[in-house]
Amino acid sequence: MTFETCDFPGARPVPSPNHGERAGGRRPDMIILHYTGMETAASALDWLCREESQVSSHYFVHEDGRVDQLVAEERRAWHAGKSFWKGETDINSCSIGIEISNAGHPSGLPEFPEAQVEAVIELCLDCGKRWQIAPERVLAHSDVAPIRKVDPGEKFPWNVLFRRGVGHWVEPTPVRGGRFFQRGDRGQPVEALQSLLSLYGYDVEVTGDFCERTEGAVAAFQRHFRQSRVDGIADVSTIDTLHRLLSALPNLAL
Repeated sequence: MTFETCDFPGARPVPSPNHGERAGGRRPDMIILHYTGMETAASALDWLCREESQVSSHYFVHEDGRVDQLVAEERRAWHAGKSFWKGETDINSCSIGIEISNAGHPSGLPEFPEAQVEAVIELCLDCGKRWQIAPERVLAHSDVAPIRKVDPGEKFPWNVLFRRGVGHWVEPTPVRGGRFFQRGDRGQPVEALQSLLSLYGYDVEVTGDFCERTEGAVAAFQRHFRQSRVDGIADVSTIDTLHRLLSALPNLAL
């Protein structure tokens, strides 16, 4: 299956063979942002369009702001892998996947150029309007696959996107001293932290045991919402930012 007309007017069609039906006739209600993690845009785009790779995305955003569409939005692209959000495990069937050309952590996490960020904003606004996607469901790959994935990384400018109407955000509480929780801690405060993370959407079991899974979710949260320090330790800054983020959600009373 190929396409000639792109869903996003500014895109160029570059069809990938790697897609399928959305399970159960699902409509996309999430946008997942990735970085490519490869040295060049050309090599990343080539890989996403090779049948042997078994991976793809709906869109690919170049450093200079050019946008390619690889898979029609009505189809299920293969970008999220094993993932979870708010009880949903087939993220590919309910999301639009956007790959952003950036060499990522292996290359020191380069900055995202302004033209590229602008293109991502316009693309997200367009997809969000077309599919009526809630701001809090514009997420990082690392949000839906903690530990396993770290993209688009702690340098991705989520605050800039939010100011333009994309995503969910509160200004993070400054890092300071005070009580904190980390791997190996146990008890009711850890259980409360796990409940908050789970309520927001992360794949955390409420056990009262600060385990590897909890640490991974905390690090993923920090990578998106408290980027100044990503260490998987739930300090005052992390917990307060999480609580305020939850309080800012519509129709959610804490």
